[in-house]
Amino acid sequence: MYSFEHILSKAAQTCAKPFGGLPKHHFVGGNIDEPTIPIDALSDALVDLLKDEGHHLAKYGMDSGMQGYLPLREQIATMLAKRAGMTVNASEILLTTGSLQAMDLVNKALLNAGDIVLIEAENYAGTLTKLDALGVYYIGVKTDDHGMCPLALRDALTNLAQSGRKPKYIFTIPTIQNPTGTVMPLDRRHEILALAREFDIPIFEDDCYADLVFSGERPPALHALDTDERVIYCGTFSKTIAPALRVGYLVAKWPLMGHILPLKTDAGSGALEQMLLAKFVPQNFDAHVKRLLPMLKAKANLLCDALDEHFGSTAHYTKPVGGIYLWVTLPAHVDTEQLLSAALAEGIEINPGPQWAVDKSAAKNKMRICFGHPTHASITEGIKKLAAICHQEFGVPLTSSNTHNQP
Repeated sequence: MYSFEHILSKAAQTCAKPFGGLPKHHFVGGNIDEPTIPIDALSDALVDLLKDEGHHLAKYGMDSGMQGYLPLREQIATMLAKRAGMTVNASEILLTTGSLQAMDLVNKALLNAGDIVLIEAENYAGTLTKLDALGVYYIGVKTDDHGMCPLALRDALTNLAQSGRKPKYIFTIPTIQNPTGTVMPLDRRHEILALAREFDIPIFEDDCYADLVFSGERPPALHALDTDERVIYCGTFSKTIAPALRVGYLVAKWPLMGHILPLKTDAGSGALEQMLLAKFVPQNFDAHVKRLLPMLKAKANLLCDALDEHFGSTAHYTKPVGGIYLWVTLPAHVDTEQLLSAALAEGIEINPGPQWAVDKSAAKNKMRICFGHPTHASITEGIKKLAAICHQEFGVPLTSSNTHNQP
């Protein structure tokens, strides 16, 4: 019989990371750069709120009702007006435990097993797994460098209508699409909305990365352009302030909000986090994001430079304009799930493409590389090692040291 210590040792060797920890070169997940957490401002806000409003913790709902802490909902409404062009009020906002809970609640309210939804062909892995768990069918709509393609969306909607089927919603991530990183231009946003209106379909807009456009100039949300109240919207503070705070929000009109509220059966999301953000956001959020963007842009540039140096012309990508991840295409014979297995043994973790696409086989040679959390040194060293592993497994790149991609 093996000892517990032996089992832990073998598990650590297999995963190439400490038990319960992360690999040395961790290029996955929505984690952000640890030094960017605004510790001082959050600490000051926490002390102030406990002194001034800590008594609210004595009651479920904090005298704000089922939708969450009212001062934070009011701040979110103000923030969305300024940053996303949206006109909403606090009564249309529900605070959630991260944006994933917002997605769960919308799905519970709108979907049943056997229903159909339309989503971007490359998509957030959490979206796919949640729809799979519900027994919902999803159809991938083609994307390009500007996001979901309106012509492909029209074809999908028309084909469904001709067969007597109607999707329950169109799910899209128009700004810093996950995993492709695209930003949908304004004219295409209007086209998508026009199609939703023509076929009378709701849109579920995931806007979780929109504040991370490196230029600081994010386009208006689909919700802001919607003239007939068909867009349901979710956002989060996870990608701008701290993932572990687990504060997201859902924006929906009544009576849909009335259908969603009874489905949130957790007696409310964490109160301290909501109160903390209500104190932090008014004076600190804009300045914090302004400091964050150039730091993320520098890491994105470093990742691209490392890929150019070590993978050469065998790695194809579009340089990020925001966000914390890069969608990379390798030669057709490369299997990124096999690459992940080999890389984990060397302490490197990536997201293989099939986990992030409707058509698994079409994404076999793709991978998502997250640069939000790794240090500069980890990006440089990790990509160099990943290229060497890819060369050993697939002969790509031709050597483990390559010339740069040509401009």
